[in-house]
Amino acid sequence: MSLHEPVLQPADAGGEGVAHCVTFVLGDEMFAIGIHHIREIIEYEEITSVPMMPAFVRGIINLRGAVVPVIDLAARFGRPLSEIKPGTCIAILSIEGNDELSLLGILLDGVREVVEIPLAAIEPAPAFGTRLRSEFIQGITTVAGRFVILLNVQKALSVSELSELADEVASAHCSESLAGETP
Repeated sequence: MSLHEPVLQPADAGGEGVAHCVTFVLGDEMFAIGIHHIREIIEYEEITSVPMMPAFVRGIINLRGAVVPVIDLAARFGRPLSEIKPGTCIAILSIEGNDELSLLGILLDGVREVVEIPLAAIEPAPAFGTRLRSEFIQGITTVAGRFVILLNVQKALSVSELSELADEVASAHCSESLAGETP
């Protein structure tokens, strides 16, 4: 399956389709990500901070020899940094960017379950009423009577956008450092 395909795909030739997703919580909200993006989910481990990164980049981890950046998804959505507590985990995602696959970790308050969501039950992203940028939302549905926001991972965790934001923070830091020097 190509990563260019949307999360929402027909499941069979009968016209009935489902989205296979992993649900998780951030604060008191429930979200879902298409399962094809998720490589694995690991227990929280110590994250090494990296200087001059945006606040939502919590740092890096070593995943079997690979250096993986970890994004605090709550902070990426403009909320306070996630509090590390029992149940906090890191989902390792494969994200396409710059013509290659990149591994990226996202910090989550907890993972709930893998679900099959009928495509007919998924509503388009609302124009207002959510605290997320609309392009981050693939759709809205309910699971077990609770609203679930399906994330558009390619937009919310765009490798090129995250790189640009990191470059902006680093440039601003360098400018502040230079401004503080006296000739």
